[in-house]
Amino acid sequence: MRKNTGNEQSKEIEKYIRYKKRKIILIVALIAAVLVLMILAVNSGSAKIPIKEILLSLVGKGDSVTTAVVWNMRLPRIIGAVVAGAGLSIAGCVMQNNLKNPMASPSTLGISNAAVFGANIAIIVLGAGSISSSSADAVFISNPYSVTIIAFFTSMIAMMVILTLSKLRNFSSESIILAGVALGSLFSAGTILIQYFAEDVQVAAAVFWSFGDLGRLVWKEVFIMILIVSISIAYFLFKRWDYNAIETGRETAKSLGVNVDRTILAGMVLSSIITAVTVSFLGIIGFIGLISPHIVRKIIDSDHRYLIPMSAVMGSFTLLLADTVARTVISPIILPVGAITSFLGAPLFLYLLMKRR
Repeated sequence: MRKNTGNEQSKEIEKYIRYKKRKIILIVALIAAVLVLMILAVNSGSAKIPIKEILLSLVGKGDSVTTAVVWNMRLPRIIGAVVAGAGLSIAGCVMQNNLKNPMASPSTLGISNAAVFGANIAIIVLGAGSISSSSADAVFISNPYSVTIIAFFTSMIAMMVILTLSKLRNFSSESIILAGVALGSLFSAGTILIQYFAEDVQVAAAVFWSFGDLGRLVWKEVFIMILIVSISIAYFLFKRWDYNAIETGRETAKSLGVNVDRTILAGMVLSSIITAVTVSFLGIIGFIGLISPHIVRKIIDSDHRYLIPMSAVMGSFTLLLADTVARTVISPIILPVGAITSFLGAPLFLYLLMKRR
């Protein structure tokens, strides 16, 4: 009996080791795919630059024109896509777990619309945005910090409403999504009213800003996003076991010593911060937080030890791919990346609705 028990334990240990190796291999492979796509993205665009010139520019030995294109235009855009995609994806991942709904994300819960409403207040009412004559930078945000702060507060309002509704017993997970759609419509109506009474230049700045666009990023904004997303990922990974416990149910998580309400509130707050910062710098980029975690769950299930990092990498890959397509599909015209992600996300959202029905 002891020998059989020992063999069974050895088999379970081997099975668990294979399980871990498979997850790690998938994550490493996806990271490699992101790195390859980054290299291709640097060479994509209206101006084709040889790989050798790109490498020389990266080490500071290229000519001045190539160095300016690579360092000031393409690298901020590419790294911004990687960071923003990772941030939006993990925000969606955490929201889906906290609200027990695979359709939850910053875009479907109205949090993105709330952030846009706050950003329009900053741009139009407080004068944080203006329009210039340069086609390369038609909109200039003179005070990005005020845009971010106000976008954060309005997104927090939407988040608190969603959390309050989620605690009501008669609200199902589907009802929460519908409430998010209603909130999104409410904040969109507020945005329209603000733009209606604004001057034409202010409206032009606000509308152009709202298009999801990675081309407006500068290094300062990239570093801010890196800081916010890095802190959030570190916190989410630290809480990975708590999220696994919450996945099994609130009562089970409480019996394991998890402070469920505090964990959910902290996760939603950090997710709202990521959404607010991303929207305030890039405009609306929808459905990344819905697409990426859902795809990852289909591949590696709901173990948050691997779900969180792989969702981040999948979000980076998805947004970078969408931006590369936006820059090359009808080059030299660059499409708004938010439109590309919406084309990808809307059919998946409909599929999820049909499947849950």
